[in-house]
Amino acid sequence: MSPTEAPRPGTPRTGPAPGALLLCRADPESVASAAQLLRERMLLTGAGAQWSVLVPEGKPWQQGGEPVDRVLTGWATALAVGAPWPVLALWWDADRSGYTLASGFRRPVGYVWLANGTPAGEDEAMRTFATRLGLDPVLDVQSLNALMEPDPAADARARLRGLLAVLTRAGLTLPTGLTPGEPADRLREVARVQPDARPVEWSGWRDAVRAELDVVESSRLGPWLPWAGTPRARVLALAQVAAGIPLTALGLRRRSGGWITAGALLLAHGALGLAYDLARPRD
Repeated sequence: MSPTEAPRPGTPRTGPAPGALLLCRADPESVASAAQLLRERMLLTGAGAQWSVLVPEGKPWQQGGEPVDRVLTGWATALAVGAPWPVLALWWDADRSGYTLASGFRRPVGYVWLANGTPAGEDEAMRTFATRLGLDPVLDVQSLNALMEPDPAADARARLRGLLAVLTRAGLTLPTGLTPGEPADRLREVARVQPDARPVEWSGWRDAVRAELDVVESSRLGPWLPWAGTPRARVLALAQVAAGIPLTALGLRRRSGGWITAGALLLAHGALGLAYDLARPRD
């Protein structure tokens, strides 16, 4: 079987079981309230200066019939559209590994390697990845280019490790043991014993909105409600609501939990912005 062929039905899988990590370029305090709206049980811990990592406790890609890369793309998009920081989803299964980078309203970009490490993505996606994360245009891009070249000694897992090595220069430091390709149980145990680890789970819309308001107040608005108190804030909130409605409808048509969550998260952030605008004291 050639490297690009899918395995035949019934063929034993020898690669790692499907798994995933979500890397957010923000501190855990900022990520916690946004992650609640994914309505998935996860463990959250720090991953270096201004980085956090979310470790899923469940395996919806096995229960819902969607492949792990599609689930993670939906999650990353859902987190990024309502936050001022980018989200990087790392995923792997027996046949492939890859990443998806989501940032605001921009179209997510990603790259894929086959199990044996054969590059199967587009060069432009890797360049966009470097630009959106503000990576060094010479040193870091050279390292990323190497990940798109044939290398018989590097399988898909090694390619993801190479990607993470580049991101260490951007401040990312994953806890020891949180390594792509590791079994899900192992990832959860490693995350659980970190000193700053905390569970993230859905507690209802009222608690989720209250948590976001707490973050807004404690940060004196900051990036959570940009331009708060100005007409631009109201326009942004209305735009989020307007974008969330069709995105939710798209998810319902495709029966995609990830896109439904992305739409719901946009609606939630838009509603939060409108509520804050209506509730704030007027001069």
